Amino acid sequence: MEVTGKIKLINDEQTFGASGFRKREVVITTSEQYPQMLMVEFVQDKCDLLNSYKVGQDVKIAINLRGREWINPEGVAKYFNSIQGWRIENLQTEAPQNAELPPLEELKSADLSESEPDDLPF
Repeated sequence: MEVTGKIKLINDEQTFGASGFRKREVVITTSEQYPQMLMVEFVQDKCDLLNSYKVGQDVKIAINLRGREWINPEGVAKYFNSIQGWRIENLQTEAPQNAELPPLEELKSADLSESEPDDLPF
């Protein structure tokens, strides 16, 4: 499954227990009629995938839905769900590296003094 949206928040990495279990959470806002704020957790080595992302970026995240049962001390079963990410990709197009700029020779030969008066006091 996949979800798309704009990054609203990226939490710092958390480490738990003696085993060093790692978790990092990101919140994205979907772009549907009624936008949803979804928290997606990345665990263990997948935490590092978030290092190159920033708040405000449009992303697509590949997810798995996880669920678990917990029996409380009174013997009542409680159920929890989580959204776990395993891949993330940027949906924004990067600015072209080689934008069309005039050749340097054209800039050198252009007479800029005629286009605007020099009103600087020095």
